[in-house]
Amino acid sequence: MVSITLLCMGKLKEKFYLAAAEEYCKRMKAFADLRLIELPELRLPEEPNAAEIRQGLQKEAELIRARIPKGSFFCVFAPEGRELTSEELAAQLARVKASGRSSICFLIGSSFGVDDALKREADLLLSMSRMTFPHHLARVMALEQIYRAESIQAGTKYHK
Repeated sequence: MVSITLLCMGKLKEKFYLAAAEEYCKRMKAFADLRLIELPELRLPEEPNAAEIRQGLQKEAELIRARIPKGSFFCVFAPEGRELTSEELAAQLARVKASGRSSICFLIGSSFGVDDALKREADLLLSMSRMTFPHHLARVMALEQIYRAESIQAGTKYHK
């Protein structure tokens, strides 16, 4: 069974997001060993300048690198990443598994994004959409799409 890690900067607070995330984590148990890891988002001034943001993202990147499982396929969610259909994501994950890798790690960065150097280290930059969504909704969306990709690979009726 593949091991999937979802690294998330920041904590969910809203009960409705928490309930949805917990539901997809529960469903994933049928397909993968899922670990959801919340890392602390660095506090920045009320209106940070570009240098403060860059510095904060670099510090977050250090925390992130320490939690990426060794040898994992590393996917960063980023607005400038590739847009894939659910079927294409399922095929991508199937190729990763077929390549012999047993660990996949996804990253949802902080509300200010992800350090550029960390993005360059990724095996895949993946965009959820060109639209803007609340930062915490991204976790639910990522979990649902990972679950859907696993369901597609398993041939279940979840994906229609």
